[in-house]
Amino acid sequence: MNHVAVDLGTRSYEVRIGEGLIARAGAEIAPILRRKRVAIVTDETVAAAHLPALTAALQAEGIASSSLALPAGEGTKNWHNLARCTEWLLEEQVERRDVVLALGGGVIGDLVGFSAAILRRGVRFVQLPTTLLAQVDSSVGGKTGINTAQGKNLVGAFHQPSLVLADIGALDTLPDRDLLSGYGEVVKYGLLGDAAFFDWLETHGPALRHGDTAARLRAVTRSVEMKAGIVSRDETEEGERALLNLGHTFCHALEKATGYSDRLLHGEGVAIGCALAFELSSRLGLCSQEDPSRVRAHLRSMGMKVDLADIPGDLPGAEALVTLMGQDKKVIDGRLRFILARGIGAAFVAEDLPGDAVLQLLRDALGGR
Repeated sequence: MNHVAVDLGTRSYEVRIGEGLIARAGAEIAPILRRKRVAIVTDETVAAAHLPALTAALQAEGIASSSLALPAGEGTKNWHNLARCTEWLLEEQVERRDVVLALGGGVIGDLVGFSAAILRRGVRFVQLPTTLLAQVDSSVGGKTGINTAQGKNLVGAFHQPSLVLADIGALDTLPDRDLLSGYGEVVKYGLLGDAAFFDWLETHGPALRHGDTAARLRAVTRSVEMKAGIVSRDETEEGERALLNLGHTFCHALEKATGYSDRLLHGEGVAIGCALAFELSSRLGLCSQEDPSRVRAHLRSMGMKVDLADIPGDLPGAEALVTLMGQDKKVIDGRLRFILARGIGAAFVAEDLPGDAVLQLLRDALGGR
């Protein structure tokens, strides 16, 4: 098991990464409990795969538990299910000193974390991420929230977990598409700040995809190390943390355009967004023409979505997508901030882009629309 610290003073916590952590969850969580009782929120798919093992692990340590299983899917991150989750926790008489467990992927982690943030003005929670995407990204850093009609993650709070248990054994239960979606976030870390990690992924990515435990452990650990370092220096995204949004401005607009549906998973949107960000950087003369080609080649070799044409169904035109970007959380004074790159591993925040550069890029990607 690897341990990564997220250093935030009195709110510091540890991310533990390894196999079998769900089966050992009782022993891992017991030291932070003030009474031997927890409330678990998960989704129906994850509950079938992992809830029995979790409850057994808790029982082995004498920890009582109750559970709520919400519907699976991005559509769950809404006002209705936030209310349902929060009201259930109140009905379970969860107190401020208690701990809520979020068992699942990024949707559950984001929603349950937000519910914990607002319940009794803040209760503690533990992240047990079961997807690659959640293990390397959304479970670490304290960003919680829900989607609204206006866009993705526009309502939420910064609320740090007390502990993260990333059981890489849970990745064995993921469909290949979901694993690859999470890989989109893994690649992002190499692209934004660690060229050597991207080099390693080019060689070992296929092994990770096909179940190599050592490759998965290293990829998850390195991704968490990078995110933990950035979050420790910039918890509320005043500066450096914005780099973690590489590819996300494009991604969030595409997710909105596809109705947060199975047409486009979040990590797929991130991968497409990273390819677009590097293409835009190349067009602006910031990086070499070889860099976007290398990014696209690796994503394609992993069997991932790379182009807008890879998204099934119709997409709105370029101007409509740019309008959707206007609701992005990174808008400041009405101006979009994009994460661009001077090369692989060298991302930076750009605020003063030529007005037509993004529009022309999207028009070209959409075949002229």
